[in-house]
Amino acid sequence: MPTLRSRLGTATLVAVPLVVLVAFFLYPVSGMIGRGFWTDGSFDPGGVLDVLGRDRVHRVVWFTLWSAGLSTALAVVLGVPSAYVLHRLSFGGQRILRTLIVVPFVLPTVVVGVAFRQLIAPSGLLGGLNLDGTATAIIAALVFFNVSVVVRTVGSFWEGLDRRTEEAAAALGASPLRVFGTITLPALLPSIASAASVVFLFCSTSFGIVLTLGGLRYANVETEIYQLTTQDLDLQAAAALSVLQIAVITALLVISHRTRRNAPALTRAAERGRRPAVRDLPLLLWTAAVIALLVTPLTTLLVSSLRIDGAWSLANYRALQTTGAHNALLVTASSALAHSLEIAVQAAAFALVLGTVVAFLVSRRPRSRAVRRASGVFDGVFMLPLGVSAVTLGFGFLITLNKPPLDLRSSSLLIPIAQAMVALPLVVRTVAPVLSSIDPRQREAAASLGAGPLRVLLSVDLPYAWRALVAATGFAFAVSLGEFGATSFLSRDDNPTLPVVIFRLIGRPGAENFGMALAASVVLAAATGIVMLLVERFRVGSVGAF
Repeated sequence: MPTLRSRLGTATLVAVPLVVLVAFFLYPVSGMIGRGFWTDGSFDPGGVLDVLGRDRVHRVVWFTLWSAGLSTALAVVLGVPSAYVLHRLSFGGQRILRTLIVVPFVLPTVVVGVAFRQLIAPSGLLGGLNLDGTATAIIAALVFFNVSVVVRTVGSFWEGLDRRTEEAAAALGASPLRVFGTITLPALLPSIASAASVVFLFCSTSFGIVLTLGGLRYANVETEIYQLTTQDLDLQAAAALSVLQIAVITALLVISHRTRRNAPALTRAAERGRRPAVRDLPLLLWTAAVIALLVTPLTTLLVSSLRIDGAWSLANYRALQTTGAHNALLVTASSALAHSLEIAVQAAAFALVLGTVVAFLVSRRPRSRAVRRASGVFDGVFMLPLGVSAVTLGFGFLITLNKPPLDLRSSSLLIPIAQAMVALPLVVRTVAPVLSSIDPRQREAAASLGAGPLRVLLSVDLPYAWRALVAATGFAFAVSLGEFGATSFLSRDDNPTLPVVIFRLIGRPGAENFGMALAASVVLAAATGIVMLLVERFRVGSVGAF
């Protein structure tokens, strides 16, 4: 039986992350939404309903749904065959290719937008296709950004499937296609459904990509909230869209949780893949094409940053030490990079501590059905930052955390806390599966010797899960480094982050400013890529296993 000390320790561990979530997520978001429901001091829900009846809102919602749905379908089609090659086969350079697949997922969305703008510009590699300012460019960028979620989610599950059933079917004369259709695919469906729901979530809440590529013609719910909040000052309409978005995202998180819960348990550890055979050639070529599609925008971005008037030059990179043409910035881009790195370290540390506590709590195996349900709800609540508009969160910070006892508007911690909230679900989903695999008898033995929950976490769980913790730290750092939605509200002109600087530069006239944006994008992409190379050395689980 749990002792009083153990119960108090567990209650404390539960209370701390809940208090943080309420103070720095639920309170700001509810504050933003409340501004739309209360007009002139009176409750006016009818105004919100009127907003949802606008033709403009219908067009925005329809574009969000169909673009996210098509992007999700394409990501699944491209990702599942690649998951087989990168996680079921074994060949030289496989780890490097896995890293290349993951890098787009952690790239700052504004960098992805700039890379695709350069790729489809009239002078770009695909300029002749006239894709600039089209929905096709947005969908291509969304697929580029999210295909790695499918590869890692499905691939990690595929890697752990017991191969003996497939081998038995093949021994009885079943063709490889028959084996896949009758045995492998049914076993993979829960992971494919989980990956698809997460990809749809990310596509429907994409901000930087749609803002950069959509122009004035295309807007999704996320960019429309930004427009309504910053340009039109129509908080009621922004609140209505935020409520609609939260409802859809909550439903997606429930679906993802159920598909993950209903997935068959992996009873065997991941085995070393077999060497490629002749029959694998089509899948190998398919994967090579997918990787080429992922590498091409980044290569175009790099080459463009090094070319000025048809000649090779490092002038764009040297210009990062300046404030741009006609003083487009108040500080240099290099100063913004240093500020971004500092914030990312703080945000990653905060997300790691909080996320590890949450992962520890949700990874336990309570015997009581009621406690298991409560644990599932607890886990789901901490996934909400995945889908709630970063714009809503950022603006909510401004209008709620500006008076005692949480007067943080002028605090240097405001942006790190906001970015930590964005990165928190990644930390939980990276660490929790590893902690769940720990034999509960080890924890029970430590508890029987008088160790409280915190002591058990420090002495049993953390030593076992240190590789997952390193990976989670890298993910949180990379996500924080490129976070743009909330930061665009909270960053000051005299102390911006690099993603904010890039967006400002592409909005300023002059080739020098755009060249600086290209160079800054390459630097930011390189920083996140280096982090992911380091994370891959401690690879555990899947970045997309939500």
